[in-house]
Parts: sequence; C-alpha cells; structure tokens
Amino acid sequence: MKLSGKSMAFAGTVLWGGAILFVGLINLALPTFGLRFLEMIGSVYPFFHASRSIGDVLIGTADGLIDGAIAGFLFAWLYNLREQTARTS
Repeated sequence: MKLSGKSMAFAGTVLWGGAILFVGLINLALPTFGLRFLEMIGSVYPFFHASRSIGDVLIGTADGLIDGAIAGFLFAWLYNLREQTARTS
C-alpha cells in the first residue's frame, strides 16, 4: 500500500504547525505553559525566539508548517521506497 506524499505533507503541516501555534497561544495567556518546549523550538528554528509575542508565535508556526510538510513528505517517500524494495525482493 502506497502512502500519498501530498496527504502526508498536509498532515505533517497541520499537526506540527498546529502544535506550535497551540502551545504559543496558550503561552501568551499563561507565561509558564510550554516554556521549555518553546525554548527548545527556538534553539532549532533560527528565526523563532520564545519572547512571548504574537509575531514570534506566527514565525514559529510558519517554521512548523514548513518543517511538518517536509517531514511528512519524506516519511511517505521513505515508506514507499521501502515497500517497493520489499516487493521486488
């Protein structure tokens, strides 16, 4: 069974971008919520800083959307490659 690269990219986009947006927005209301998570994300994404501003939440979300799409597509591609190799062996 093949996985759709486009569908997996969309799922990764929604999940990872949504997670960063969700935690970032809650952190704006409750300053201690998800702080370590946001600091970790800030250490990975060069333009995101955990400075508790709406601009940073949007930048982190955009980074997460792009990263999630790439990760989802690569997952589907690798899965399909393995499936194809297993069938020919």
